Amino acid sequence: MNALSTLFPVFFMIILGMIARIKNFISPKQKEGANHIVFNVLFPILIFNVLFTAKIEASAILIVLYVLVAFTLAMVLGKFIAKFTGKEMEHISPYLLTTCEGENVALPLYTSIVGVAYASNTVIYDIAGTVIAFIIIPVLVAKKTSGNTSTKELLKTIFTNSFVIAVMLGIILNVLGVYDLLSQTAFIDLYTNTIQQATAPIVSLILLIIGYNLKINKDTIGSLLKLVGVRIIFYMLVIAGFFVFFPNLMADKIYMMGVLIYFMCPTGFAMPMLISPLYKGEEDEDFVAAFISLFMVITLIVYTCVVLFVA
Repeated sequence: MNALSTLFPVFFMIILGMIARIKNFISPKQKEGANHIVFNVLFPILIFNVLFTAKIEASAILIVLYVLVAFTLAMVLGKFIAKFTGKEMEHISPYLLTTCEGENVALPLYTSIVGVAYASNTVIYDIAGTVIAFIIIPVLVAKKTSGNTSTKELLKTIFTNSFVIAVMLGIILNVLGVYDLLSQTAFIDLYTNTIQQATAPIVSLILLIIGYNLKINKDTIGSLLKLVGVRIIFYMLVIAGFFVFFPNLMADKIYMMGVLIYFMCPTGFAMPMLISPLYKGEEDEDFVAAFISLFMVITLIVYTCVVLFVA
């Protein structure tokens, strides 16, 4: 029942997005408007807040570095096997192999088994995901979409990117200890409530957009299944790496369950918007939406197995 209460709202919003497209409740232009609001305004606010308020324990740095390397290798692998997974999608498929949706899928599923006291076991992985998704990928996308521009223009494109600005500002203010100072004033409630209000609609809008774009093209079904297979195998190896590099942690069944669930979650829900400048047409949107939706089913299967055979 816990899995149902976590996953049903996700699938509900995806299905609602599909219905909105089929019934023409939302026009493509209106969908793009919502996309721009989330991508250019709301998500940068969320990323700023995550980095502004983050507290990284020294003992977790090795884990963050391991996950960061894993996510980076996933992209590199995607580029090397692009012909195998489908040449028609090689411009976007490598990005679908990196990052995992922790906050909205892994975290609620994991805590439904072990309780919120152990939430930090998976939240720490999202630090690496944030670096990949909101620093490295915006830079790579900006470089690819800038064409034959000068270095000066490329740097301007990168450093005027709303995600890059949010990341830099969040890190700088965090290092300066501004959040700790703010926490001691009466303005902390004002800040917290504003952030909560601004970021609350993000996930629902993203899932609605994913559902709106969810159309499986029979011409790309082969590429879709190959990419899903590659992602499953790669993250099984990442999980195996945890047993090799962090055996003491993995000896703890509670910690191990977090690793199993997190790395079998779909690509981060922000990815479709992050790579949208690379889309060549509607088929690309359909492919990305179908990939994430299909992997949600994989996540549900893994969660069920963890509950039945590990917990």
